[in-house]
Amino acid sequence: MAYNIIFYFSDQQRWDTCGCFGQPLNVTPNLDKLAEEGVKFDNAFSPQPVCGPCRALFQTGKYPTETGCFRNNLMLPSNIKTLGEYMEKDAGYETAYVGKWHLASDGELEKKPTIDHTITAVPLELRGGYTGYWRAADVLEFTSHGYDGYVFDENNNRIDFKGYRADCINQFALDYLDQYTGEKPFFMTVSQIEPHHQNDHNHYEGPNGSKQRFADFVLPEDLKALGGNAAEEYPDYLGQCASLDENLGKLVEKLKEKGLYENTVILYASDHGSHFKTRNRDAHLNGYDDYKRSCHDGCLHVPLVICGGPFKGGREVTELVSTESIPKTLLALAGVDVGDKMIGENLLDVVEKKNHNRANEVYAQISESRCGRCIRTADYMYSGYAPGVNGGEAAASDVYADDFLYDMQKDPWQLNNVVADPAYADVKAELRERLAELDTARRRHPPHHHRLKRSVCPCSRLLRKNLLRYIVGFWLISTKTNFLEINDCPRKMRSAGSWASAGKRFELPLTDW
Repeated sequence: MAYNIIFYFSDQQRWDTCGCFGQPLNVTPNLDKLAEEGVKFDNAFSPQPVCGPCRALFQTGKYPTETGCFRNNLMLPSNIKTLGEYMEKDAGYETAYVGKWHLASDGELEKKPTIDHTITAVPLELRGGYTGYWRAADVLEFTSHGYDGYVFDENNNRIDFKGYRADCINQFALDYLDQYTGEKPFFMTVSQIEPHHQNDHNHYEGPNGSKQRFADFVLPEDLKALGGNAAEEYPDYLGQCASLDENLGKLVEKLKEKGLYENTVILYASDHGSHFKTRNRDAHLNGYDDYKRSCHDGCLHVPLVICGGPFKGGREVTELVSTESIPKTLLALAGVDVGDKMIGENLLDVVEKKNHNRANEVYAQISESRCGRCIRTADYMYSGYAPGVNGGEAAASDVYADDFLYDMQKDPWQLNNVVADPAYADVKAELRERLAELDTARRRHPPHHHRLKRSVCPCSRLLRKNLLRYIVGFWLISTKTNFLEINDCPRKMRSAGSWASAGKRFELPLTDW
């Protein structure tokens, strides 16, 4: 009998908010119980720490540089087969989607979209192939606050809710289970917005009483050392996480009540974490940030627990994994082998240690705050950034420079950037080369409708290109900065090359930036 599958994911939740990953307070007893029954992944990392791009990846199994959804405010392309379509058409599943969508509006970053469904119903054709039960809003933080708001159903009717948001979103999931007939196996996504901050209030909105309930909070070492606003916001943040967990518990109880639990697989994860305004304060910031958009563990390290079906026995996976593998894993549970049509790996293969030559590393793309790339291994985290490239305007670059390097054995909280330390020159060179290989293999030409368009005349464009070449060339000579080069531009397909360090030929192709 086919498994029922629930993908329950939070928004902006650090891994260390969970008891099973080291949280000292009793915040997530229900998730901890699932971890005891199923499999917990101690080192799970987001491939893209921004809401829209990561969601696009979850729905397509493709990197943002392939779909073109490299930043927020870009809609999901219509020409890519999605997770929802695979589930309905290939696996024969009934689908349900509840919560935040964030893939149906399109326009410039941090501006009113030109195609705008942020506070209106998402049309059927923009729901990523989900044709069943629907209780969602495109940008849920715009249609609600910590308390009260509205979503839309599959017939585009507005559904108002009163009460704490996480409770109400979860109730829609419970309502689906109450009306489920069992004719087909179901795949339900519960996309909670908690513990994301409330944008228009610039505040993490936990349930009333969170500050008192979690007054004895213990800040993670990175937040303790670097400041930011965690001292004020963390109790409410934990309150949000606790609310998610309480609702996860309600969902499990409903499954048991309906006799569905034993045949249901629950995958719990988050899109990315939060650095609480402690990162992206360096000189390489080129764009926008508030709580994420960084290569640091505070943003990339996320909770990941899978319970049910073959994921059982209270097993602990210590190898590094990327949540880029979630779509492929979900489809494998549904009996669909997508092969190389999706990135990542079937996480069950990692649990069962089927690949003895598997590289213990993860890769991530950074956008909006800068155009960056990073590689994380058990021992190091290395990242590069694109000089002079705004992270909200370009998906990728031809040239990257050294940005961060951390020795994870000596500096697990990433407080001491050793990227310029001569003692790490060999390590840096090796990681730089490996990151170049990973990035070259993972970049594709984004769909035409997501390329940036600029209303400038050919003369001004030519002047800008030549001026850019002289400026960057002069900077390279004067600063002797270590640069990385890649001959695969997202706007002009070329043969894949490799990144190069200083001393080798430096080239900046004249592409339409």
